[in-house]
Amino acid sequence: MPNPSVTRTAAARIPTRYGDFQLCYYTNTLDNKEHLAFYMGDLTRAEGVLARVHSECFTGDVLGSLRCDCGEQLDRALALVAEEGQGVVIYLRQEGRGIGLEQKLLAYNLQDQGYDTVDANLMLGHGADERSYSLAACILEDLGVQSVRLMTNNPAKIQALKAEGIKVVARVPLEIAANAENKGYMITKAKRMDHLLFSKPFVSSHHSDLHEPQSTN
Repeated sequence: MPNPSVTRTAAARIPTRYGDFQLCYYTNTLDNKEHLAFYMGDLTRAEGVLARVHSECFTGDVLGSLRCDCGEQLDRALALVAEEGQGVVIYLRQEGRGIGLEQKLLAYNLQDQGYDTVDANLMLGHGADERSYSLAACILEDLGVQSVRLMTNNPAKIQALKAEGIKVVARVPLEIAANAENKGYMITKAKRMDHLLFSKPFVSSHHSDLHEPQSTN
């Protein structure tokens, strides 16, 4: 299979509560999805750029679901970029660790029966994590980024980007305090997917019951 490539077809200024970002729309040779870059500052030939490679989570990013930490991670990443005045969030359209929204909702139902996020994906015939970061690497290259400080808790993501030729000079933790709805999900990420979590204390909410893992992102 030939190496994937991306083409930036449109860009526009997006004012946010954190300041003005540039949103870039990419087409690519791998799929028909709308992968995006959301950046601030001049990234051309920049070293050590603060970067987040964020996989789409409609339920967390848009609806504010408490089943995961995705929406809060995205918001925190944008805030950190704004604080530095330079950085980028790559937004990859690979919902539910790459299985898509429909399958993710089916996985949620299994999780409500007591299965964790990994087992739910496997029971549906998927891998535990089907995401790819090759297009993120292409987008970073297109933006002219020379090296990144990657905002992530996921060592596998760092290794995947390095395998795609991205120079990762540091990891910036992006840990969100767990709540009653997502604590089990985050425990599974730490225990079964080697995420670097739980440096922050558990935050209780109005929900008294602790549920098992409830997101596939």
